[in-house]
Amino acid sequence: MARTSIRTKLAAVAATGMLALGTGVLAAGPAQASDHEVLGCPSGFACIYTEGWYSTTVSQKWDGAGTYNLSNQENGHWVLNNQTQNWKFKLCTGYGGTGSCEDMPLDKWQWRNLTPINSVIVSP
Repeated sequence: MARTSIRTKLAAVAATGMLALGTGVLAAGPAQASDHEVLGCPSGFACIYTEGWYSTTVSQKWDGAGTYNLSNQENGHWVLNNQTQNWKFKLCTGYGGTGSCEDMPLDKWQWRNLTPINSVIVSP
């Protein structure tokens, strides 16, 4: 009886996974935001919650395209892009949407230190 080493088995599993990814079998579909309110963040909005790990209170929310400056948003906050139709939501280090900007993924909670963040961009 032939013995297969654990290394050979792991290599086979890894190769199968890479093949599946390469053929699109495991590829994710297009991002779709939820169609319902999530802890005070309505469908179609991008929201920042009040400071703190256990916060469930929205402190700011946006549903219209534009660039918005932040004030008094420091330390750790939950951020949620609950927009629809693949709209974008970015956190930027400079005022007026300048500086380094980070995209917030649709329908995913993100824990972010907002101390260096001075503006957000909402766009289609």
